[in-house]
Amino acid sequence: MKPKILLTGKTGQIGSALFRLLPRLGEVTAPDHRELDLLDPMSIRRVVREVRPQVIVNTAAFTAVDAAETDEARARAINAEAPCLFAEEAKKLGAAIVHFSTDYVFDGLKRVPYDETDAPNPLNAYGRTKFEGEQTIRGTDVNHLIFRTAWVYSTRSRNFLLTILRLATEQDELRVVCDQFGAPTCATDIAAATAEILTRIYGPCSKACSISEVSGTYHMTAAGETTWYAFARTILEEAAHVSRGASWFASATQGNSLIARRVIPISADLYRSRTVRPTYSVLSNSLMLQTFGIELGDWRCQLLRCLSGEQLEHEFEIPQKSSTSVELPPRLL
Repeated sequence: MKPKILLTGKTGQIGSALFRLLPRLGEVTAPDHRELDLLDPMSIRRVVREVRPQVIVNTAAFTAVDAAETDEARARAINAEAPCLFAEEAKKLGAAIVHFSTDYVFDGLKRVPYDETDAPNPLNAYGRTKFEGEQTIRGTDVNHLIFRTAWVYSTRSRNFLLTILRLATEQDELRVVCDQFGAPTCATDIAAATAEILTRIYGPCSKACSISEVSGTYHMTAAGETTWYAFARTILEEAAHVSRGASWFASATQGNSLIARRVIPISADLYRSRTVRPTYSVLSNSLMLQTFGIELGDWRCQLLRCLSGEQLEHEFEIPQKSSTSVELPPRLL
C-alpha cells in the first residue's frame, strides 16, 4: 500500500518540485496556505489528524533572511514552532517527518566543509530559528530526516538566480559579494534526492532499511564551492545560451535583454545589509553518501542543467559528482 504523505510548502522552490515527484511514491496531500495556517497551532494539528500521514514532508519556511531580523517572532513561529507541532503529531501517529534546514545554522569560522558533528552557532535570526526547528524536532524523539541545504535556487519563486537575471536587464554593472563561500544548490536536485531516499525507505520495491535506522540529520548540497560573485558571473555567462522562448526566462527578465557587461567583486562589508551572514558555510555531504549512496552533482553542472530546462522528474536519478573541471567563464571581467 502506498504511504500517505503530507506535503507543506507546495508553492515554494523545493516544495513545488516535490509536489511533482512524490505522487509516484504515495498518496500526497498538499494543503495551501488557506487550508493550513502555519501560524495557527490548531490548524496544524487539525490537518495532520485529518490526513493521518505516514510521512510529513515539511518544506515550508520563513526564508527571508533580512526580514527575519525585524520579524524574528514570525520567523520562529514558522521555522521552529510549526515544525515542533508537526513532529509532535507525527510521533502520536507513529509517522516520520522530513524537514529542511540550512547552512546558516553555522557561524562560518571554519575553512573546511562543515559536517553533521560540528556545533551550530547561528549568526542571525534566520539561522537561529532554523536551528531551533531542528532542536524541537529532535526533542520529540520522532523518526525524522533533517536535510540541511544551502543557497537554494530554481526557475521559480524568489532566489539569487532570478534576482541576478532581473538586475542584469536593468544595470550594465553588477556589484556582488566575493568573500562569502557556499554551494549553490538547485531545488530540483534536492527534491530528486529526497524522493529517492523516501522511495528506498517506503517504496514497494525497496531494499531499504527502516526509517528508524536512518533517522537523523544530513547535509544535502551541491558538490564544490564558490562565492556569490563567481556564481553571478557563471549565471550571466550561461544565460547567454538560454532560449529566449523559455517561459521562466521571459518571466525573470520580463522579456528584456540582458545588458550587464561587468560583475564587480565587493566585500560583504560594503554590502549594506542588516544581517550578518557566515563567511564560509560549505557543507560536507559525506554522511548522506555513506548512508544512502547519494551524492549531488557539482554546483556548475546543476546550474547548467537548470538553465537548459533539464529536469530530474522523469526518474529519481541523482547525478554523480563530475570529475571534469569547469573553469569560470573568462568573458565577464
